Amino acid sequence: MYPMSFQVQSVADQVYAVLRERIATGEIERGSRVHQEDLASELGVSRTPVREALRRLAAEGLVDLYANRGARVATATDDQVRASYETRLVVEPGAARMAAQRAAPDSLTRMRKAVELEERAGRSPAKLFKANREFHLALVEAAGNVELVKFMEHVWIGRIGETLYEKHFDPKGVKADRDAHRAILEAVEGGRPAEAERLVRGHLERALELLFIER
Repeated sequence: MYPMSFQVQSVADQVYAVLRERIATGEIERGSRVHQEDLASELGVSRTPVREALRRLAAEGLVDLYANRGARVATATDDQVRASYETRLVVEPGAARMAAQRAAPDSLTRMRKAVELEERAGRSPAKLFKANREFHLALVEAAGNVELVKFMEHVWIGRIGETLYEKHFDPKGVKADRDAHRAILEAVEGGRPAEAERLVRGHLERALELLFIER
């Protein structure tokens, strides 16, 4: 039996994770070129795991690959951002109901920490985005469904990155969002499924209205 080696795959996984996070946070901006040689040099790897990571990101719709022209971080239109929020409106209220019924202590701790992070973020769009994403993904995690978590992570990273959040940022909505998150947390912690579902639905409906209807 031949020995098995996972070294190349593990390196590709690490490169993929780094690039995915940089795209999610806006460190690599939407529409910008991704230079394989520069990334390989910076991360201390060959171009092979970089290419593999870019192929995986392209399959998720996060990167556009062009023959003989390299890669660019995918952009998102207003319609695509709207579709992401509508997806959340369909999924997250149900996840909140499930979370209130079965939330694990670790998930509740993660939600609490996200609320605390949001309270310390002031009016920084970057910090508020990080706290907001962390809270909502922790909420979905609390539902106890791994496939649901994977799906919503894709929705968040694909269309709701930091640069897009900043573009639609509403300073007047900071306190309202913080209050909504705390109320949702209390409903989940208190094991009140119907209330948790209602609060999340109202929270996301308000976000859609502010982002698109009032513009």
